[in-house]
Amino acid sequence: MTTTEKTVAIATASLAIGLLVLGLKTWAWWLTGSVALYSDALESIVNVVTAIVALVAVRLAQRPADAALPYGYHKAEYFSAVVVGVMIIVAAILILREAVLGFLNPELPEAAFPGLLISMGATAINVVWALVLIREGRKARSPALEADGKHLLTDVISTIGVLVGLVLVYATGIAQLDAVLAALVALNILWSGWGVIRDSVGGLMDVAVPPDTQKTIREVIAANADGAIEAHDIRTRTAGKLTFIDFHLVVPGAMSVELAHTICDQIEGKLRQAVEDAQITIHVEPENKAKHSGIVVL
Repeated sequence: MTTTEKTVAIATASLAIGLLVLGLKTWAWWLTGSVALYSDALESIVNVVTAIVALVAVRLAQRPADAALPYGYHKAEYFSAVVVGVMIIVAAILILREAVLGFLNPELPEAAFPGLLISMGATAINVVWALVLIREGRKARSPALEADGKHLLTDVISTIGVLVGLVLVYATGIAQLDAVLAALVALNILWSGWGVIRDSVGGLMDVAVPPDTQKTIREVIAANADGAIEAHDIRTRTAGKLTFIDFHLVVPGAMSVELAHTICDQIEGKLRQAVEDAQITIHVEPENKAKHSGIVVL
């Protein structure tokens, strides 16, 4: 199975698991009537929606570049992650509403043990799948899968807090604690949604690669540009799993086109070995264009 096929398969499985967990958490809420468990189930609806969005985005991102989008469809995953973030925030607002209503009209949840047990089972599924999504998302350099996994981990943390809190509700008999727990879940979800949107907007704004990757790129260029004078105006950006690198390479004015092309080929080959899925553009310039900055080769 290729990386592309594996990514799509994981996104499809994520949707199926999201539906299973939603069913379990809805069952737990139905048994107990707990506002906190209702908020937990509502967040699972968001998980299902985000899984659908991630699946669509992952499939779209695999499409090859064409005349309309010559740089490919990879940024579709960033749009997906922004949608996920917005959905998370909408869910948090709905949960806050239910929390306020629950606080004003408090009722002790029922069927404590069965509801908690079902919710614990759903949480265990989410823990395992969140770790799989984050690991595979990073391996495939898929922002959509990684965002989905991070959101699931937030869901897990929320659910653990709800379960611990509900034990306190049953132990103390203070019904308002149920609504307070729901409000805390909502605040945690809001923070998660903001994080997902922030990271995705960075990708849409063509943020440069991390400093360690920039250092690697500069070192590779310096080590493989024998015959050139300097390399300057180095720019980088990422789009999904692709890393775009472009820079100006200054060579002696008398150098033949063939030799300059050979140097460029050598640099490109080494960069592709050092940076996965690199897309490289090199603009060759004569020595009078030297800025005496950037990477000085000679």
